[in-house]
Amino acid sequence: MSRRKVGFWYRLAAVLCKPPLVVLFKRDWRGMENIPTSGGFITVVNHNSHVDPVAYGHFQYNSGRVPRFLAKHSLFRKGFVGAAMRGTGQIPVYRESTDALSAFRAAIDAVERGECVAFYPEGTLTRDPDQWPMSGKTGAARVALSTRCPVIPVAQWGANLLLPPYAKKPHLWPRKTHRVLAGPPVDLSRFYGEEPTPELLKEATEVIMAAITAQLEQLRGEKAPDTPYDPRRARVQQRSRTTAGRSEPNERPSRAGQHENDVEDGK
Repeated sequence: MSRRKVGFWYRLAAVLCKPPLVVLFKRDWRGMENIPTSGGFITVVNHNSHVDPVAYGHFQYNSGRVPRFLAKHSLFRKGFVGAAMRGTGQIPVYRESTDALSAFRAAIDAVERGECVAFYPEGTLTRDPDQWPMSGKTGAARVALSTRCPVIPVAQWGANLLLPPYAKKPHLWPRKTHRVLAGPPVDLSRFYGEEPTPELLKEATEVIMAAITAQLEQLRGEKAPDTPYDPRRARVQQRSRTTAGRSEPNERPSRAGQHENDVEDGK
């Protein structure tokens, strides 16, 4: 299947976005040879800055396979942003849907049409204190197992140095380097043909997140924690600390607890 044409809206977005990105970032992009030249596929990408969708979009655009991001449906409603989202073929997600698979029907259709669909499987900016990928949500695994398409793990680092997670002011100087490493497809073949139970989807998602983390370890030259940060577990632990604190009213909350509350409020 041939590549989809870029189209007017994507070219306009490139004209508007590429010049400031070139000014803001030096580039260290690797692994573009792992991006399929034809057919539908998924990229799964770590998320550590509000800037990184645009920075990563630059990498993906230059690969010749423009990404279709999943975004909340309210962005598609009106105005220039809505027109751009619709015109560039981005995919609305209706989070209120009670059927998780039907919420990703548009993503499945896009893959089956031969598109590249970009997933941020963490679902939000990482809350890991050292900005490693967190535990993932199962949406990418659902689409991958439904379509059996290639799943390309992509790690990025550098946009977070310009604008750290949950920061309000960018750090413009010195000029940052946006590093991207795309790896070979994740092998999910052992899950094919199995019933997509919550347990199986969780296991497939863990395989996907491990592949992203391995790419990021190469970029950073560091070893990630053995256990990914889990926001749900952190919330449970925070509630336990809060409950314990109520029984000891004179005890002040720890700085870690304060930070975690701040992060949760910023979701």
